[in-house]
Amino acid sequence: MNALRQLGFLKLNLRPAGAAPDQDHRVIALFRNRAELKKAYGGLQAETYRLKDLVKQQEAATQRVQEMLAELESRLGANDTAYSTLAFYQLRRLWQSGRELLSQFVADLARQQDERERRHHLALHNRRQFARRQAGESQLKAAQGLAGETAAHVAALEGERAALGRFWHYFRRRALERRVQVAQAAAAAANAALTQAQSELDAIDMEQMPEFPGLSLQARRAINVAAIAYAEVLCARLEVIPMPLLQLAREATGRRVAADVYGPPKECVMLMAHISRAQRLLASRESLAEEIRAHSARLNQVIAYRGDADTCPTTDSLGEAGSSGPHVPNVLAEDTWDLFRVLLR
Repeated sequence: MNALRQLGFLKLNLRPAGAAPDQDHRVIALFRNRAELKKAYGGLQAETYRLKDLVKQQEAATQRVQEMLAELESRLGANDTAYSTLAFYQLRRLWQSGRELLSQFVADLARQQDERERRHHLALHNRRQFARRQAGESQLKAAQGLAGETAAHVAALEGERAALGRFWHYFRRRALERRVQVAQAAAAAANAALTQAQSELDAIDMEQMPEFPGLSLQARRAINVAAIAYAEVLCARLEVIPMPLLQLAREATGRRVAADVYGPPKECVMLMAHISRAQRLLASRESLAEEIRAHSARLNQVIAYRGDADTCPTTDSLGEAGSSGPHVPNVLAEDTWDLFRVLLR
């Protein structure tokens, strides 16, 4: 047995001579296809698991929404909870109205400033292009004049050389030949300068306007200050209502479901009347520009920024502006009307 094992290195090729290479290729191709199929199958399995997880998440989300709708339906169907639920959602709508007003205000200011800065960007580019084109055209005209002069000089010298056809003009022709060569070299240099000037002018004409870099830092800061001033104006307008509607709206926005915290139906009806009045006060445009301008002027005197590239002022610097009025809160520190989501970065 040991002897047979020692002879194990001997292998006999019993396959036909012509069929072995084809069978080897088939086996290799089979294993390669099997590996690719296993890889594709693994990818499909992973995609199937991912889609199943998404379906489960969606089913869970749908179940939660159905539970919320069922709870809302039950609360609205009962007399002791219906009024409180209506007041809850009206308070949430009050908060949403303030945020929408601020968002629209910032969007309008950003669009107007964007148009102005784009026009300024275009005008600045056109002025630069006009100055460069004038310089290029003057350089082209000078090159054209020099090329014309050198060409005329070469033509005059060549005409003079052609007139010296006699044999006794030999030495004069030799002297003139050197002058012709110098003139031809000057003409070639002038033509090269003309070609270069024309190429530079063509390159100026083909240049594209640089991409607009976006709103400047000063513009974004100014828009943010105006938005903060607008938020203060909205808060100040609610102070005439003898109820802390802003605080109630903030608390309602922080809850996911309604709660019986607004009292009996009579008090809820009174609260909803105040909310309706608050909505009218927020939407009023009367003297709005003057109020925003006054608040912005005060803010510009006290605000500070943490860095040179920051667009939002620090909340500490705004505290002084908020404390100057007895009823205007620090809207940035308290994130009133979700102000941080509205400000430009």
